[in-house]
Amino acid sequence: MGKSNKCKAKKQSYISVPSQIITSLSSSSLQSLLLSPKKAHLNSSFFVGHNYSCRRPRVCLSALFLFVLVGLLRLGWNVNTLVLCSQSFGSNTGKVGERDHQVLVTSQLQSPRPLHLESEFWKQPDGMGYRPCLEHSAKYRKASEAILNGRSKYLLVVVSGGMNQQRNQIVDAVVIARILGAALVVPVLQVNIIWGDESEFSDIFDLGHFKRVLADDVRILSSLPSTHVMTRPVEEKRTPLHVSPQWIRSRYLKRINKEGVLLLRGLDSRLSKDLPPDLQKLRCKVAFQALRFAPPILELGNKLARRMQSKGPYLALHLRIEKDVWVRTGCLPGLRKEYDEIVHNERRRHPEFLTAKSNLSYHERKLAGLCPLNAFEVTRLLKALGAPRSARIYWAGGQPLGGKEALSPLTREFPHFYNKEGLALLGELEPFANKASFMAAIDYIVSEKSDVFMASHGGNMGHAIQGQRAYAGHKKYITPNKRHMLPYFVNSTLPEAEFNRIIKELHQESLGQPELRSSKAGRDVTKYPVPECMCKSNKTT
Repeated sequence: MGKSNKCKAKKQSYISVPSQIITSLSSSSLQSLLLSPKKAHLNSSFFVGHNYSCRRPRVCLSALFLFVLVGLLRLGWNVNTLVLCSQSFGSNTGKVGERDHQVLVTSQLQSPRPLHLESEFWKQPDGMGYRPCLEHSAKYRKASEAILNGRSKYLLVVVSGGMNQQRNQIVDAVVIARILGAALVVPVLQVNIIWGDESEFSDIFDLGHFKRVLADDVRILSSLPSTHVMTRPVEEKRTPLHVSPQWIRSRYLKRINKEGVLLLRGLDSRLSKDLPPDLQKLRCKVAFQALRFAPPILELGNKLARRMQSKGPYLALHLRIEKDVWVRTGCLPGLRKEYDEIVHNERRRHPEFLTAKSNLSYHERKLAGLCPLNAFEVTRLLKALGAPRSARIYWAGGQPLGGKEALSPLTREFPHFYNKEGLALLGELEPFANKASFMAAIDYIVSEKSDVFMASHGGNMGHAIQGQRAYAGHKKYITPNKRHMLPYFVNSTLPEAEFNRIIKELHQESLGQPELRSSKAGRDVTKYPVPECMCKSNKTT
């Protein structure tokens, strides 16, 4: 972490030194802080022994008195500064120190303007007046009465994958239940074979809140009613990708009307992204309003976010540099050869893990922007975009391949680097140990509440947070323009100033500004909520 050997003050303003900075002062440096420096412009006639005889004692005494007074004032000024510096000594444990916070508060009270307000990096994009707008049509509201009163059709769903992937499937499960006019039984979370997390819906999400928010749209039941418990559900595993509401009705409506219960598995991307406006609004309602985390998760996540916020703005960084990410994407971590060999061996043992285009080489994937950014590339990008060295970074994600070595480019350049383990007090994370979904939810909360968010690669969490931040007023979200920027990363002859200018120019429109979903086919409304779920009218819901 960064070290400081001096604590300078100017015009009697206080300076805060974070507890993360360990300061070592020698006796000579202490003395230099306590003693005022000699000024070249001072007249030597003030000093005895400079061939000056005090012929006017009164004048001489006055001059001596002024000299001593000025010296004392300067001595007091430096002593106060030294006291503040000494209060900030400490080691960087990754935790937010109470003493550090107190010194910072003193500094903010004395300083006319916090430095972070002067940085363009923290500037938020123009939201262009868009606000949440989820009012349904009269036709939708009229149909709701029959759907909510129905007692003959029930939809069961099993959702799979990680927590953010499960969120997406839960959103679509609610919409499919609405399309079929069926009651939705609380989705079953399939045990993930990678993480072994056996959490249920109510462990991760606030079930009571989920039911209340959707009370006018779909009936949500905790379990099948007794009249249907013995019914053998019709199970469907072969739903094609991106099917329309018409396909859902033609395929399932007759069967669910006959059998009463329908069981769906593998909903990931099964429902089309292009739905009628009312169903798109329902998607947003589920994603942005109904799916609230369970109280214990929400409480801890908000607590960690407040610790990050206690010292000003912070950046949340979702790093996708775990071993399985490198294996699945067909990319390499950019570390030593031994780590490349680990990835190659894993891919040879499990070729089914490779989800990227197998006909492309690693270098072709890299230049096409299909690989996650490693820590070195993330560091260069953030510096080029103006992130100050003092920026406080919360990093979300799993254990990186290469451990501390993989993170070292970031931690060297941005020493105020935290994750949930570093922010949490002793025992706070213990109830969530070995619960991957809980940990992912905490990362989600702290990331969503950040001033700036960036993901080193795409993925479900990045997409979900992009939509959430847009819905919250278009909070800053950096989308790395990998395909266009990477050629400049490998150009070693490019001066740094020119590199920074180019990178900033490439990202002018990639900072979380409103972007119409309709500008590109197949976009998810929960990632791009404009215009179906956000409008510029005064009416908000």
